[in-house]
Amino acid sequence: MMGEGAAPASQGAGAGIRRARVLAIDPGSTCGFAVGCDALVATSGTWDLTPRRGESPGVRYLRLRARLNDVLAGYPDLKLVVYEQAHHRGGAATEYAAGVATDIQSWCAEHGIEHATLHSATVKKHATGKGNAKKPALIAAALARFGRRMPDDNEADALWLLDAWLVREGV
Repeated sequence: MMGEGAAPASQGAGAGIRRARVLAIDPGSTCGFAVGCDALVATSGTWDLTPRRGESPGVRYLRLRARLNDVLAGYPDLKLVVYEQAHHRGGAATEYAAGVATDIQSWCAEHGIEHATLHSATVKKHATGKGNAKKPALIAAALARFGRRMPDDNEADALWLLDAWLVREGV
């Protein structure tokens, strides 16, 4: 069941996802992630994808793929990757967002894993009741919901993304 704000990114995304492992990704140079199943979070955190001095900007995509492979190795029952829908901000941010989306989609295709997106306003509304909530409100809501402090907003965003998807799917 796909509701308002959810966008199927591949044929059948969401179908049969109940009781299946889901990876939620909040894309960014510091990339938030959360892995869960049946409304239970198995792990969450952040990945630093930032290129180091002297590295090509493309290194961040190699780092993302390495992290995706790590998740698949740890959770071979992974069935879906859901990520925040890219916003077109212009310039380097748009280029990076499009690259991450492309990389996730191609990685999923290589491994026979479904993928889908949720708009950030949908996730914010799920977390706080307001689709335009600011980062501090999301972090405070995450503390209340998940019972622990997040090191930054990226992990909180990924947890909310996972939670919003699972609730949307009736898990």
